[in-house]
Amino acid sequence: MRTFLGYLLTPVFHLYFGMVLVIFHPFQVLGHKIFGDNARRSVVDALNFFLVKGLYLMGCSIKFKGLENLPSNRPIIIVANHQSLYDIPAVVHGFKKHYPKFISKIELGKNLPSISYNLKHGKSALIDRKNGSQAVKEIFKLGRLIQANNYAACIFPEGTRSKTGRVKKFREAGISTLLRAAPDAIIVPFVIDGHNRMMAKGMFPLKFGEKISYTALEPIEPKGQEVEQLVADIQQLIKKELNQ
Repeated sequence: MRTFLGYLLTPVFHLYFGMVLVIFHPFQVLGHKIFGDNARRSVVDALNFFLVKGLYLMGCSIKFKGLENLPSNRPIIIVANHQSLYDIPAVVHGFKKHYPKFISKIELGKNLPSISYNLKHGKSALIDRKNGSQAVKEIFKLGRLIQANNYAACIFPEGTRSKTGRVKKFREAGISTLLRAAPDAIIVPFVIDGHNRMMAKGMFPLKFGEKISYTALEPIEPKGQEVEQLVADIQQLIKKELNQ
């Protein structure tokens, strides 16, 4: 039955996901141009609420944990494992009080309804993976932004998503640059679990009825720690939460 429901409901889910992006795009643009960034931010929060809740169409259970007591008076660096394109709405929705920004490849800054506009006007770091100096400058600029405003920045240090869900080696450079630019930041490891199982066969069919969880682990004070060891420790904490 679950296999049948997967084939039946996957097109409905994809249609829903695409329609939400298209419908919210003009509201985001108009809100930004007429009322400013706070209005645009409210639209983005609503957009990602509906994107996350769309997982119910695939029979998923959804659980957020550990987000209740995060500090509001410090910048936050969210270090997350990367399983799918559905990771982004979960981060935005879960950390909405902290106005999360992203480190994203520059190609996503064009031609995607809602997504591209939010990345550009939400002041995320759009990096050219073929241009190391440009990437460092953009990440450093993002770090200065969260330092000045106590915002959050999300980084996926695996670089690319893990199709199997097995956590790949974390790269240190992006986290190191953020810490240099935002010396008051605290690190929150964020564990995404279940997207890979839902997408075990790719975009079609999605698996019906998977358990999806998003867990913010105990914040880590990075001051006084070597970045190499710090990143390795964060990776191990996330793997442990995933039973890997």
